[in-house]
Amino acid sequence: MAQEYAIERYVVRMLARGLAGIVVLAMLAYPLDWAVWRLRVAAGGGMGKITVDRFVVAELKGNKEEYYSDGSGVVDCSKSLFPEAGSGPCWWLARHREVFERY
Repeated sequence: MAQEYAIERYVVRMLARGLAGIVVLAMLAYPLDWAVWRLRVAAGGGMGKITVDRFVVAELKGNKEEYYSDGSGVVDCSKSLFPEAGSGPCWWLARHREVFERY
């Protein structure tokens, strides 16, 4: 019985340490990403451009929506993990090339 309790405490302790490690990594990810992005911007390569398809979404009665194509356009993006300088990351926009604007 005492050995089972010790194993449970060990498992809980390991889970708590793992969770604390994940939290610390999450807290360090954004500042580290920002610093790397600033170095890229200083070197002249921190921003990119992606061509996306634009759609305007109009709300109709009865919780319905109508979609209108607004053509293609070039969007600025940041070469980082997280959005920087008001632009989405290039890796995200490259995989999600449709941009919907709701009015």
